Amino acid sequence: MSSSQPAVEPGPEPDASAGGPVNNSGAGPRPPSPDAAEASPNHRYLLDNARVEAGERFTWLAELFDGVTRGHFDRLGVRAGWRCWEVGAGGPSIPEALATAVGPTGHVLATDINPVWLDPHGGYEVLRHDIVGDPPPQPGTFDLVHARLVLVHVPDRARALATMVAALRPGGWLLVEDADTELQPLACLDEVGPAQRRANRLRRAVRELMTRRGADLRYGRTLPRALRAAGLVDVTAAGCFPVGGVACDRLETATVRMVRAELLAAGLANDVEIDAHLAAVDAGELDLTLAPLISAWGRRPG
Repeated sequence: MSSSQPAVEPGPEPDASAGGPVNNSGAGPRPPSPDAAEASPNHRYLLDNARVEAGERFTWLAELFDGVTRGHFDRLGVRAGWRCWEVGAGGPSIPEALATAVGPTGHVLATDINPVWLDPHGGYEVLRHDIVGDPPPQPGTFDLVHARLVLVHVPDRARALATMVAALRPGGWLLVEDADTELQPLACLDEVGPAQRRANRLRRAVRELMTRRGADLRYGRTLPRALRAAGLVDVTAAGCFPVGGVACDRLETATVRMVRAELLAAGLANDVEIDAHLAAVDAGELDLTLAPLISAWGRRPG
């Protein structure tokens, strides 16, 4: 997630409430130090950007979903000269794609509550921003506002949506993409043996952790209604459901490693089953899948 204050260079303990000047001394985004992984153990967001594994997750999420997202950009007519805001950007792939699409006559703003993985030299502007706690940057000026896998983790989703809508110019588009884990909660659709059953048990455990942190695992299906309630028109939605492949495997490994300590602390899993699951994934024994990604878009009247 994302403050209308400039991004700071990655540090061991991200501050979600205040930013500083962009540091121009580096060549691009750098992973946080190992100490950063333990900096905020009570952070509400389970899959915190401060964790080293976050960069791996962004890589494989991009592999799985960037083609889908770029297809929606094409459908909405993103082109040279557009002003675009990428909310809760996480990794750099979508801001870079938007910067390429809008060219030098356009502008792309990429925000996150901890912009550690974004590149201040990537052809887009980087700001630290909390989509719930901060006002919209440059309200009423954006042709496109986009958020992917952000609002499902935000407790006050209606407020976040209102902030994004307020940033749109009349006629501008909001595109929101979020998972609906309740629609398809399994890690392995074909539960044929103990390895598959173990994978599904661990997926349920991760879902339990997310629920305890305030995630709404049914949010994806509500997006069309939520966009209409926010005052948008011409609302449309579509879904994407990846099944199997290297990207699903690598994303699973990064995610389980990322939340391992939380699973153990909550008593939802033990070291033996986590190690066995990671070994099965690494050996290619599982056909892993994800929850459906629901994409919904609507236009601000005017």
